[in-house]
Amino acid sequence: MTNIPSPAEELRILDLELRGLDARRHQLLRRRAWLIGALQAAAAPAPPPARPVRAPETTPPNVQNALLTLGGILLTVAAVAFTLVSWGHLGIGGRGAVLAAVTLTALGVPVLLLRRTLRATAETVAALGLALTVLDAYALHAVALPRADALGYTAAASAVLAVLWTAYGLSFRALRLPLPLAVVTAQFPLFLWARAADAGDHATAAALLVTAALDAAVALRVSEPGVRAAATVGGCAAGLWGTLGAGHLSWSATDLPDAARASALLLLAASVALVVAWLLPEPSTAAGAAFAGFLLVVAAAGGVLREALPADWAVPAHLACAVALLAVVRVALPRPVLRGAVGAALVVQALAVLWTLPAVVTALLGPVSRAGRAWSGTPADTGAAVAVSGLPVSQPVMAALVLAVVAGVLFPADRLLFPAIARPGDMSPGQATADPAARPAPPAAPPGDGTGAAPGGRSVRPPVTATRAGALAVAWAALLVLPSALALPYATGISAYVVLTAALLAVASRAASTAVARTSLGLAVASSVSVALLALATTGATLGTLGALTALFLGAAVLAARREGSAAGVADTAVCAGVAYATALLYAAGAAQDLPLEHIGLLVLAVPALGTLVAARLGRHPLTLRVEIGAAVAGGLALVLTAGHAATLALALGLGGVIAAGTALRADRRRVGYAAGALFLLATWVRLAAWDVVTPEAYTVPVTVPALVIGVLRRRRAPETSSWAAYGPGLAATLLPSLVAAWSDAHWQRPLLLGGAALLITLVGARQRLQAPLVLGGTVLALDALHELAPYIVQVVDSLPRWLPMALAGLLLLAIGATYEHRLRDARRVRDVLGRMH
Repeated sequence: MTNIPSPAEELRILDLELRGLDARRHQLLRRRAWLIGALQAAAAPAPPPARPVRAPETTPPNVQNALLTLGGILLTVAAVAFTLVSWGHLGIGGRGAVLAAVTLTALGVPVLLLRRTLRATAETVAALGLALTVLDAYALHAVALPRADALGYTAAASAVLAVLWTAYGLSFRALRLPLPLAVVTAQFPLFLWARAADAGDHATAAALLVTAALDAAVALRVSEPGVRAAATVGGCAAGLWGTLGAGHLSWSATDLPDAARASALLLLAASVALVVAWLLPEPSTAAGAAFAGFLLVVAAAGGVLREALPADWAVPAHLACAVALLAVVRVALPRPVLRGAVGAALVVQALAVLWTLPAVVTALLGPVSRAGRAWSGTPADTGAAVAVSGLPVSQPVMAALVLAVVAGVLFPADRLLFPAIARPGDMSPGQATADPAARPAPPAAPPGDGTGAAPGGRSVRPPVTATRAGALAVAWAALLVLPSALALPYATGISAYVVLTAALLAVASRAASTAVARTSLGLAVASSVSVALLALATTGATLGTLGALTALFLGAAVLAARREGSAAGVADTAVCAGVAYATALLYAAGAAQDLPLEHIGLLVLAVPALGTLVAARLGRHPLTLRVEIGAAVAGGLALVLTAGHAATLALALGLGGVIAAGTALRADRRRVGYAAGALFLLATWVRLAAWDVVTPEAYTVPVTVPALVIGVLRRRRAPETSSWAAYGPGLAATLLPSLVAAWSDAHWQRPLLLGGAALLITLVGARQRLQAPLVLGGTVLALDALHELAPYIVQVVDSLPRWLPMALAGLLLLAIGATYEHRLRDARRVRDVLGRMH
């Protein structure tokens, strides 16, 4: 039954439906408008890309400066052309009027331009005016003073121009060019006057140095950057030129007055540099200037002393001046000045040390020449023993003296020099006080290892440890040169070098600083090698020296190992050196008894034997490994010495095996047992070769038996070990060489024995399910049988018709093809069986 709504209800329902239709229509219209806009945008052409806006390549001030510069250059060229070309067409009055008018106009126009704040234009016109003054001076010389000396007139003109340009620049301080140009022009008057007056080289150098002094005064007192830059460059150039000239005069002086005059010039240059260092506010620049000044002081004093003293005292004289220079550290001077003084003194000392290098090299390396002529006789003295032809060594005594003085200066340097020049919180020279009591006290030495670094890594004082190491090296060089320089007797010189080595080893074993200890140890090794070579002149000296060196190095190793805090590596190096000298001692002892070389090798085996005992006594001590390495090296040398005699080599190899076996008894050296076995095996082989044994089994069976025993023991400990790893090497060592020998053997005994052994090995492998014996034994058995049956096969093949082998081959292929799948399954089954074996 249908329920018909009332008219009012039906009207309400219709109104709701109409409102919904209106909302839907509005939504569809908005969607339609959006789609139309999207289609129009897609169909419209793309707008042209915007053109990039180029940035201007120049700015208006740059364009202005370029135009002004170009205009000034053109006007200057025009003025020069007028002066050189058109000057002669005018009279005296016309010339003066033109020059005066143009110059005054060019110098006066900048005043008007500055009032209108046209600075760049004013600078250009002022530069033109200054150039015109130079042309005025040239014109005046060409017309009014043509007979005047060119150099003298140029000196006077440059002085006048410098004064005029200075007055012009001071009058118009807004102009930046006149004052720097005045400073540049002022560089020439004194030098040109000296050259014009033909005053000589000394006066010329003095003129340059005075010019440099004036430049320094200007650079220190004037605050304008352009003037300071011009004065600094000019002063450096003039000062360097004058200093080089004074140095040349001092070097080429032939008498004391000439040297004194040259030294006066050097002192003038030094005074300029020191005054500059005192007044400069930058510490680094002040230190550099002070360094140069004090170097010149040393050169000046040394130049005079060089002429006053004999020629051999030239280097010691300069060194004495450098040492005396260090006295300034006790004077209340700015710290950068003190740094420069110390730096100059140290540089002079370094140069003096370089002068002694030929003497040091001769004393150290001269004994090398005796390596080829051992035990040739006692030399006349130590100097003759170390002399090397072709290496010039002049005044070795002076070289030793110079080295001793330098070492004496360097040893207390950390207490006397560095605290005065390297404290933290440096003040600039201008702020440094002249009261020593007002200086901060030097900081206490930080805790650490003596390297000058605090525990946190912050450096608070100079690396005095490096200085001490350097002083030690210089002192060693002095003591090394001294015996040959004094021509001591040969035995005395040898003793002196041994004592020097002992002292160095004592320092190395007791020094807490790593740098000092390693330096001392390196010097001790170098000294020991040198004295060992030097001792080759006689048998007694050789044996005594090598014995002493052995005891010294081994004793140093013991001391360094027992002392807590000793530097790392000292004991290790000392042990290795001691073992090396012990080996050399035994070699020399054997050679002294005229023993054959192979017997000397047996004697040298005492070193590895003793080394093994010492290593066993040390146990797990850090030196144990070093002792063992040294002993192994000595053992290798012994084997090399016995290599020329087979029987002795076999004995040496056997003894080496005994020593290695003794080492392997220790729990931590079990692996050395392999080396012992190898040595025993080699000894057996060498002995068999000495007996002319050619049977390969005699060489291979001694390898196979131990290898199989080791394989059995290994599989007992680790049953999962493969039979190839356990038994493969041992079986192959005998089976393969025997198989090769059997194939070339014409008799029946070897193939029969080899076949029986291979059959037995194959059966054992099959019984124990071991892959390696089965495969190796079966392969060798098959190849051995093939070798034995080969002659009969050849005879049978020769007796058959020619077509029969081909027919049999065809039948064989047919049979294989017919039963291919079955054979393939059989092969896979065999592979699986072998794969399951160990």
